[in-house]
Amino acid sequence: MNIDWAALASVFGVSLVVTVALVGLFTLGITGMARQTSSAQGGGANGLVRTGAYICFGLCAAAVAYGIYLIVA
Repeated sequence: MNIDWAALASVFGVSLVVTVALVGLFTLGITGMARQTSSAQGGGANGLVRTGAYICFGLCAAAVAYGIYLIVA
């Protein structure tokens, strides 16, 4: 059996980077939603924070959908 260590390291590196990025995006989304609900003042900042949180969640969903597409295809 011959293992291609360079390919294995490449897959590990890409998986690590994508996982950290996805968790970071999800964390930003949750933080944005928590800030939006905890602040009592209304205004444009709340809408901007909520929009940013939704964008983060949308990017997470898109990344998961792309991963499922790669597995199925």
